[in-house]
Amino acid sequence: MSLIPETDRILLGPGPSLTAPRVMRAMAAPTVSHLDPLMIRLLDDVRARLLRVFRAPEGSFALAVSGTGTSGMETTVANLVQDGTRALVVVSGYFGDRLAQMCERYGATVRRLDVEWGNACDPDALRRTLKAAPEDVVAMVHGETSTGVVNPVRELAAIAREHGALTLVDAVTSFGGVPLDVGAWGIDACYSCTQKCLGGPSGLAPVVFGPGALAKRVRCRSFYFDLALLEDYWLRRKYHHTMSSTLVYALDEALAIVEEEGLDARWARHERNHRALVASLAELGLSLLPAEADRLWTLNTVRVPGGVDESAVRAQLLEEFNIEIGAGLGPLAGKIWRVGLMGASSSPRLVVLLRGALEHALAKHGHRVPA
Repeated sequence: MSLIPETDRILLGPGPSLTAPRVMRAMAAPTVSHLDPLMIRLLDDVRARLLRVFRAPEGSFALAVSGTGTSGMETTVANLVQDGTRALVVVSGYFGDRLAQMCERYGATVRRLDVEWGNACDPDALRRTLKAAPEDVVAMVHGETSTGVVNPVRELAAIAREHGALTLVDAVTSFGGVPLDVGAWGIDACYSCTQKCLGGPSGLAPVVFGPGALAKRVRCRSFYFDLALLEDYWLRRKYHHTMSSTLVYALDEALAIVEEEGLDARWARHERNHRALVASLAELGLSLLPAEADRLWTLNTVRVPGGVDESAVRAQLLEEFNIEIGAGLGPLAGKIWRVGLMGASSSPRLVVLLRGALEHALAKHGHRVPA
């Protein structure tokens, strides 16, 4: 008996999101080798599209690392952090903590700017911290997947730049769904993934290094994530690893879809569907964890009502409606659901479907919907 699924899951969790149908069709194209002339042309097209979608400045280098979003995190850290690097990491959730751990693994002296889970980082707190002691690198998460909070990266990056630090940004849950402008915001290095707002499968991590980061990169202790070796493959066609042509087809098609829709229109769609979800949840007596100004449009953290078994509700949504939503992490475990409206999963149809399914599931578990 095959374990391969025959029906589509309705993926409304923290990732992956639904894969766009065009992307699925692209992945069915014939496989080519990692150094095939067509593959090389595709890599060039992906690089050009990534530079445009990141809105990267002149002189930047963009690529896609073979791996998930964490491989993008490790690539940026491995090429900008070494023994003795002073790194300040804004930790406002699970993935900010992972970023701090990654910097420590590569030898940095790490200071944490801890922010209460569910809140965005106050730019004045970063300013005070940097004024007290200088840093070489300031690292932060743009859209914190564990809390549903969007950090004010534009302001935070400007403060880091004022103090002479490189800015490293996690855009795993924001790239392609929330306003992000690497060039205008002065971000030096940024990474993301393919399976969330881009509407592709997991397996590649878009990464961009700006001119400032390229000028200050360090000797990389990792072979797989060494930017110099990756440049040899992406730019000079030297063998590094056997990259999946199928995943490259998927990323190129996903980026094409983004550019056809237009970034401003795409951002507006994600905001519109987020607000529709918030309104529909309010009808059920449900609220979100973050304050309205701090909410991430692509990932919504919904407070679990008192007396409701959050895992039982998730199981019922999956079994009866084929809908997947996510659980809370760390101190938020059992307290929130994480609902992703990203890429192909960000649509009015799915907001309406989730609202009806949630109402049904909550009623079974004793939650009374307000009149």
